[in-house]
Amino acid sequence: MASATRTFTRALRTSARPAINAAPRAAFRQSARFYSAKPTGGSSSNGLLYGLAGAGLLGGGAYYLYSNDSNVAPKLFVPKFEDYQKVYNEIAGRLEEKEDYDDGSYGPVLVRLAWHASGTYDKETGTGGSNGATMRFSPESDHGANAGLKAARDFLEPVKAKFPWITYSDLWILAGVCAIQEMMGPTIPYRAGRQDRDVAACTPDGRLPDAAQAQDHLRNIFYRMGFNDQEIVALCGAHALGRCHTDRSGYSGPWTFSPTVLTNDYYKLLLEEKWQWKKWNGPKQYEDKKTQTLMMLPADMAIIQDKKFKEWVKVYAADNDKFFQDFSAVVKKLFELGVPFKEGTETWTFKPVNA
Repeated sequence: MASATRTFTRALRTSARPAINAAPRAAFRQSARFYSAKPTGGSSSNGLLYGLAGAGLLGGGAYYLYSNDSNVAPKLFVPKFEDYQKVYNEIAGRLEEKEDYDDGSYGPVLVRLAWHASGTYDKETGTGGSNGATMRFSPESDHGANAGLKAARDFLEPVKAKFPWITYSDLWILAGVCAIQEMMGPTIPYRAGRQDRDVAACTPDGRLPDAAQAQDHLRNIFYRMGFNDQEIVALCGAHALGRCHTDRSGYSGPWTFSPTVLTNDYYKLLLEEKWQWKKWNGPKQYEDKKTQTLMMLPADMAIIQDKKFKEWVKVYAADNDKFFQDFSAVVKKLFELGVPFKEGTETWTFKPVNA
């Protein structure tokens, strides 16, 4: 599966869908391969260690560097844009290091991790959201909607070990930003400053969308976070990436023919393909009538069954640039829900590595 997926081209963004299978994507990936083996600059070799114990006292934006030499006084380390770019580069360089993982990239599951970490926000209570990384703990890690995300969290552990000064909360969101951009998506502005919290901050089950539900459920979930109908449809475009697994959600298959490249094909396929119920022993899902290789969930079909949602589906199906513009804005909003950024926190954009 991975080798077949890697033949898709990033040039498909502006091409017709039938051309997707014919265009070579491997050439783009081949040139980026060296990043997986090339060490990221800036690793410490001077015996200094990051002292995280003082992070809380320093407001989470600065850390003490301790030396193995007891005669050397600790140094204050304040991470800058360049430090976060190094973390970004490290993630980008490892996205495709395992050919046999899904469609050859960890990108989609990292987007899902960042999404699910953020999508628990409740605007009425101010609880949930990306500030806390509480999915590290049970019971939140065991919620049905988070099945399979251990793969994403484990993938990021070596990055956390290499850059121990970054919080899990910031790391997970940075990984989502990186994955979107490296999969030919739009630039996603990023702000650092999230703080990790303990198990007491875990959110109750049921705050994330249920794929088996329809438009009323979608509105209840997303309105709770503060989104409108246009933003709901724009966020659904993330389903252009990745696939479902029977051992995780119970569903099976990709939404599009290019599950590791972000395009507006999700919307095009919803409108242009004929969909039928899949005949199998799993949960109810749709399959495309033509190839029977793609799938849509009941919640996906809801956005073309609802008149207000469908209007935005048509907009994004017709204009990839408009989709990217709105997707960037709404993903930034999602990733920042409930985060108590300090006044004056800078917004950064990272330079893609493989795009």
